[in-house]
Amino acid sequence: MSADNRILDIVNTYEKISFDVGPTLLSWLERQRPDVYAKILEADRLSRRARGGHGNAIAQVYNHAIMPLCTRRDKVTQVRWGIEDFRHRFGRDPEGMWLPETAADGESLEVLAEAGIKFTILAPHQARRIRPLDEATWRDVGDKIDPSRAYHWRGPGGPSLALFFYDTAISRAIAFGDALSRGEVLVERLRGGLSENRAWPQLVHCATDGESYGHHTRFGDMALAAALEQIERERFATLTNHGAFLEAHPPTHEAEIHDNFSWSCPHGVERWRADCGCRTRGDRHQRWRGPLRAALDWLRDQVDLLFERRADLLLKDPWEARDDYIRVVLDRSRDTLGDYFARHRRRPLDASEQVAAIRLLEMQRQRLLMYTSCGWFFDEISGLEPVQIQKYAAMAIQYVRSLGGGALEEEFLRRLATAPSNLPEFGDGAGTYRRLVRPAVVDLRRVVAHYAISSLFESYGQEERIYCYAVRRLDEQVDADGGTALRIGRVSVRAEITGETDEAAYAVLHYGGHDFHCGVHSFTGAEAYDAMVADLRQRYARGSVSDLVRALDRHFPGEPYTLRHLFLEERRKILARVTESVLERNEVAYRRIWEENRKLMRYLRDADATVPEALTMVARHVLAHDITLELGPVEMTGTVPERVVELMDEAQALGLSLDMSAASPPMRRAVARAMDVLTADPTPERVRAALALIECAQRLGVRFGLWETQNRFFEVWRGRPEARDALRPMADRLGFHLEP
Repeated sequence: MSADNRILDIVNTYEKISFDVGPTLLSWLERQRPDVYAKILEADRLSRRARGGHGNAIAQVYNHAIMPLCTRRDKVTQVRWGIEDFRHRFGRDPEGMWLPETAADGESLEVLAEAGIKFTILAPHQARRIRPLDEATWRDVGDKIDPSRAYHWRGPGGPSLALFFYDTAISRAIAFGDALSRGEVLVERLRGGLSENRAWPQLVHCATDGESYGHHTRFGDMALAAALEQIERERFATLTNHGAFLEAHPPTHEAEIHDNFSWSCPHGVERWRADCGCRTRGDRHQRWRGPLRAALDWLRDQVDLLFERRADLLLKDPWEARDDYIRVVLDRSRDTLGDYFARHRRRPLDASEQVAAIRLLEMQRQRLLMYTSCGWFFDEISGLEPVQIQKYAAMAIQYVRSLGGGALEEEFLRRLATAPSNLPEFGDGAGTYRRLVRPAVVDLRRVVAHYAISSLFESYGQEERIYCYAVRRLDEQVDADGGTALRIGRVSVRAEITGETDEAAYAVLHYGGHDFHCGVHSFTGAEAYDAMVADLRQRYARGSVSDLVRALDRHFPGEPYTLRHLFLEERRKILARVTESVLERNEVAYRRIWEENRKLMRYLRDADATVPEALTMVARHVLAHDITLELGPVEMTGTVPERVVELMDEAQALGLSLDMSAASPPMRRAVARAMDVLTADPTPERVRAALALIECAQRLGVRFGLWETQNRFFEVWRGRPEARDALRPMADRLGFHLEP
């Protein structure tokens, strides 16, 4: 940014700094924000070009498990999966690997070294002692190890790798201090890591959470970008990464570490298994941490027994097959699956045996995921993160049951009951599981219920993808009279992950508003299905809802499915439609009140008198509703109707702030489309059209941010210098200070 707070440059900071991004987040970015995902991959490619083949990207243990608390077998899988995921995305082998929370022990380092990892990064207090490579005497260092060099670590069996210990003072200043308040402040902090007393090439490096840059510290990403620019401009140091530094300056000292230490728990790794006192709220205990881990460890052992026993009949080496299963996770194509089974099957497998093998491997994947570290980091077992790892456990239990391994859930609940919650409404981990985990578990029946209920509002095709299932419509019967609706159907459902297929019948009754009653069961034959359809349709024709509900309960025993069983996005969408229909029924009344009182409201406003809140609420609703309707075609036309401007003027004259959240998606798409057109041919007319949309959105208070628009504009500015005269008005409006 310039001194007057305008943009001088937009940079990809990942080209300049070392970074790791976990596979979970990368896979989400790949689906939801492919533009950001592509920039991260591009940054590593460019850094390799600038750093002699050494990329900035560092691999990560697959699902952020605390390595010292894992079995050796799990450590091996976590590292191999992390390496393969990295290789799949970045197109190269990783040199370094980040250990979650920097938690380490000798066995974890040994597993890294055996996998070919060249270095990892630890906290200074994890160092125990050091010695020069040509000396035999060790020297204890406490937490005073010099962070400016790489250290050699050698395992008892011979494998070795390099260790880097980050600068604590700089890291803390970034994470908890003011180092990100300005780029100049960060530069001075980094400059302070250099010392004239060192006679060797010295590395200044820190380690922080990515959230520090913009989330924990607002505009911290901008401070980082400015600091990197200043360092390169002043040339008092050279930007590098650990791989390049290690090649240029191999270790001259050897180091040993304290086992079971981490960067975020002063008690070692107790934060992830005990009530050690590490917490975010002083009024809550964490006595649930130990019992939760013990329950998961028990489940792990039960899962592993079943896996070994059953997988050994299908796969040559079950554990080697698990290590290699990440290839299937990353690419579930038929070719990949065929190649996988060709390498690992004990004998030729038929289709059902392949499904069983995938179920066994998915059972293992879920049980690995249930050790994700954030499940223990915070204060309450009913929190988002502990509930998520219990969902993984529930999925593992579900696979065990489907494989004929017995019912483990009740014993798992008995063990969770020893994990006390801080909240009386949950009581303990068993209460949390029953209320928050069990209803959220995804299985075939819930997918069919989702399909059945949402089909009342969605125009589904012959086959639809729902969650990770393909649902194919085989039959459908619909009765509706305007007030209630009955839909009965039969579908074929295929699980895309395991390949298993089943048929199911459903019936869903919608009797107004948010009230749904849905039943699902396996298809038991055409005769039974036809009889059920005939019975329900006859009862619907008689008009007795209570009689129909009783019949539904008889045909579909068990708890009925309701709106709460839908997946979140679809549930929100349907509730929005239900709410919209309620508002529509009252729209005439709202509009009549508005038309009868708009002159009065203007008079009260001009007279500096108080406008009654009831009238204000009606005016806000009608004006926002009308503006949203008028903006309907804006995405296709690329122009803002004059009527929108008139309505905005009226709202401004009445001093009304409008809720324009409903207008945000079409305006966002309209601006994006205008930028597409502008990118293809940046003429003055197209610049004016895009600016008009942006200015309208800002005036409406539509919150979609200019970040993406600024990024796209800057690419056009750099790539089309001949069009800069035409682009100049947009540069000014978007906050740039750019030279011709």
